[in-house]
Amino acid sequence: MACIEARALRKAFGKTVALDGIDMRVEEGRILGIIGPNGAGKTTALNAILGLTPYQGELHVLGRDPWRERDRLMRDVSFIADVAVLPRWIRVWQVLDYVAGVHPRFDRAKAEGFLAKTTIRQTSKVRELSKGMVAQLHLALILAIDARLLVLDEPTLGLDILYRKQFYDSLLNDYFDRSRTIVVTTHQVEEIEHVLTDLMFMDRGRIVLHCSMEEFEGRYLEVMVRPEQLDAARALKPLHERQGLGRSILLFDGRDRETLSALGEVRSPSIADLFVAVIGKQPGQAQGAAE
Repeated sequence: MACIEARALRKAFGKTVALDGIDMRVEEGRILGIIGPNGAGKTTALNAILGLTPYQGELHVLGRDPWRERDRLMRDVSFIADVAVLPRWIRVWQVLDYVAGVHPRFDRAKAEGFLAKTTIRQTSKVRELSKGMVAQLHLALILAIDARLLVLDEPTLGLDILYRKQFYDSLLNDYFDRSRTIVVTTHQVEEIEHVLTDLMFMDRGRIVLHCSMEEFEGRYLEVMVRPEQLDAARALKPLHERQGLGRSILLFDGRDRETLSALGEVRSPSIADLFVAVIGKQPGQAQGAAE
């Protein structure tokens, strides 16, 4: 069953097109990473999914129209924009009170149990907490909500690497159970690579790549080419070429591993390398590269 399904989804702000007629389908029980440069349309897409902005086209989230049925939809959805949205004057126990009052599926005892494993005191004000502690507070709220869909928009922005790793490890180990769906946007691609089941690149309001991680691992290969094989490698029309350790590294889409092995050392690219290859193309070429 599709958790999110969109057809010809479009959103414009005056003359600026934020979503340019995108089609997408996200199955239940998946973890989708949406990656793109600033202004790609990621946050606008999330706002449409959450019923925070009107749109053109068709969009269903958990079988509902998010703009017209947002009150019902929010019973099954939780959302974090980033870790800087809580009022600095509020105390931790007041945050727990508030979420308990607005979300019917919030388990306060579960949240308090998670906080008990941290150094956060319920009497502390948000302004007294470090960024990492605020992230732990957000995570406690997430883990205590029995939601079918979790939406995260740059949830670890500004945190150090230790807290970022703890955040995603907790999501994977303490929250995700293969029935819930998670959608996350981030610029820190390398830190969510091990978490994702699905990958999406956006650029200029369009989806330029959407695949499962299984497809990603089987479809894209990178070769550190031996100098004498460089012409032969380029003849196979790589998606991208870069330099590393004094050698040419070529990225291929859909080429046979055995064929590429004759050219040099073959390995799977990182998501970041594929992102640069696809998004870094000249205007008009990125879409073709991703198809």
